[in-house]
Amino acid sequence: MTRLILATRNAGKITELRSILAEAGLPHELVGAAAYPDVPDVKETGTTFAENALLKAHALARATGHPAVADDSGLCVDVLGGAPGIFSARWAGRHGDDRANLDLLLAQLSDIVDTHRGAHFACAAALALPDGTERVVEGHLRGTLRHTPAGTGGFGYDPILQPEGETRTCAELSAAEKNAISHRGKAFRALVPAVRELLG
Repeated sequence: MTRLILATRNAGKITELRSILAEAGLPHELVGAAAYPDVPDVKETGTTFAENALLKAHALARATGHPAVADDSGLCVDVLGGAPGIFSARWAGRHGDDRANLDLLLAQLSDIVDTHRGAHFACAAALALPDGTERVVEGHLRGTLRHTPAGTGGFGYDPILQPEGETRTCAELSAAEKNAISHRGKAFRALVPAVRELLG
């Protein structure tokens, strides 16, 4: 059985990605980056989600000698020209402070009316092999930004994005509902053929 490394230490993402890849029936052993504590975190120096996902996947594949999958994702707000984008996780200055990021974004959009609160989650998912072979695909989830957070599920900006055709935010959806429509779910399902092609 081929070991496939998920290039993240985010427990929420690992659970989500394991579920998505397992549903696809992939027989590979899925292991998070925490299984390799000596491998340093990769600096996300790319200017796009795809570049950052590939940086992380290649770094982990080289360091472990196993195929690696990574993603980079974020929230792109129409009236902010696509920001926070690749800076989503550190929009308020500290990486991964979900509450501070939410509060800052809501403050920046406080005078924006509902009709101009369009946004989308974007995700690039990358597969890298130790020999340098790579594949990258993208997925998106469009919606509208609420004025106040709602729901306790998910993470990041999930409590304020209401997907198109929904009355609930991403944080109010069940894990299965969210995986079915999410940007990450779409990207990783689109990556499954590449995993099958390259890993069998």
